[in-house]
Amino acid sequence: MKAGKIIATIALAVLTLSCKTELKTYVLEVRSEFPHDRGAYTQGLFIDGGELFESTGQYGSSSLRKVELETGKVLSRVDFPEDVFIEGSVLFKGSIYVLTWQEGIVYKFDPDTFEETGMLTGYPHQGWGLTTDGEYLIASDGSSRLYFLDENFRKVRELPVRRGSNTVPQLNELEYIDGLIWANIYTKDEVVMIDPETGKVVGSIDCTGLLPDDLRRRNTDVLNGIAYDRDNGKIYMTGKNWPRLYEVALIETNNK
Repeated sequence: MKAGKIIATIALAVLTLSCKTELKTYVLEVRSEFPHDRGAYTQGLFIDGGELFESTGQYGSSSLRKVELETGKVLSRVDFPEDVFIEGSVLFKGSIYVLTWQEGIVYKFDPDTFEETGMLTGYPHQGWGLTTDGEYLIASDGSSRLYFLDENFRKVRELPVRRGSNTVPQLNELEYIDGLIWANIYTKDEVVMIDPETGKVVGSIDCTGLLPDDLRRRNTDVLNGIAYDRDNGKIYMTGKNWPRLYEVALIETNNK
C-alpha cells in the first residue's frame, strides 16, 4: 500500500472513531416513583410552575389533564370529541397547544381555567410530539424530521435528524432540556438527544426495564412521555397505560 493510501486510511479510521465516541450513551437511575393512571394513553407530558400536564390519546377517550404529581389525581380535565385523537401538548406563550393525530387540528387552552381559547385547522402533518425551545414550537410527525413552528403553526424550518449517516425515524414525544431536544423513539425503549441546530443525535438513553414486568398488564403499551421541571432540574418519564410515573436521572455509560 502506498504512503498516501496509508495516511488516508488512518485518517478515515480516526474520523470514524471520533464520530462513534461523540455519541454519549446513558442508562436511567430511578430516583422516585409516583402513581399514574393506567387508563391514560400518554401522548404529551410537561411541567410548568411545578404543575404536571398530560394529554392522552385514543378515539373516544382523548383528554387534556392537570395532574397532581405525588398522587396521580386528576385535578382538571378536558375530554375531546370521539372522532378526535389527541397527541402531544406543550405550554407556549401563555397557552397550552394540543395536537391531533390525523385531524389537522391544533387546540389552544388557557392553562389556569382549561377553557378553549382557539383552534387552528389545516395543519399539514400528522401530529405526534410537541415541545418548545421558548422561541418556537417544535413538532414531530413520526418521521425523521422535526418542524419548528410559530404560534400560528406556520413552519419556520425543518430539521432532519440523523445518527451518524442514518436517519432516525419514528420520532415521537418531545421535550426540550438544557439546549437539546429529547425524543422518544416510537416502539423502542430509547430516548435520543438531538442538537436543535444540526439535527445530529448526540446522546442515547437506554430506558429498558423502566417499568418492571410485574407491573405490566395486557393493555400496557410503550414508553412515551418526558417532562422536565426547569425549576429544580428534575426529569420524569412514563408510558402509555403505565401505572407509574418515574423521576429519573442519567448515568453515562461511556465516560472516558
